[in-house]
Amino acid sequence: MHLKTFPFSLTIIKLAAIAATLLSVGACSSVYYDTMEKFGYEKRDILVSRVEDSRDAQSDAQETFRSALERYQSVIDTPESDLREKYEEVREAYEDSEEAAKEVSDRIAEVEDVADDLFDEWEDELDRYTNQQLRASSERQLGETRQQYESLISRMQQTEERMGPVLRAFEDQMLYLRHNLNAQSIGALESELTQIRSDVDTLIRNMETSIAESEAFIQRLRSQ
Repeated sequence: MHLKTFPFSLTIIKLAAIAATLLSVGACSSVYYDTMEKFGYEKRDILVSRVEDSRDAQSDAQETFRSALERYQSVIDTPESDLREKYEEVREAYEDSEEAAKEVSDRIAEVEDVADDLFDEWEDELDRYTNQQLRASSERQLGETRQQYESLISRMQQTEERMGPVLRAFEDQMLYLRHNLNAQSIGALESELTQIRSDVDTLIRNMETSIAESEAFIQRLRSQ
């Protein structure tokens, strides 16, 4: 079964508004899913959409963290007279990184929510089969899909965990510069940048792997 895509149309805008309203008033997930199904979108479709959103959030975060690192590194060659202006850039870099990290975390949580519901439903519906051959085939697909998902979500969670130390290091640099706007502070910042650069590089590599696994998982669901 091929999954539906989410075309940009008036219907989808209305659907998104309805779904947002349901979630904002605390409606249970079953009401949300029922509403989506009325528009022809099953849990598989929703999961694909949320994995795509998580993939995109990680891609955006890669660029944000790269840019932030460049702005932190640029402090090293800044004359003391310009440190106040440079501090503002560093502060913005930290805030941008914090916002990007939150977006990634939120998207991962949304993937987990719908994946859990999809797999629970899939497993429950195995008992409804009367044809044992079809049941065995569906059960095998469930096992393979769940295994691939567990690898994917583990990679996403590693990405989420690796963002923490980078954000804390960025914040430390930002705070130190805020209270020490002088040439001596640059030396202290420079000594920490090597480790921060290594952490950012590791984070970006982890995101690249997560993005690739997301693509593979999306293709698997779309081909079923």
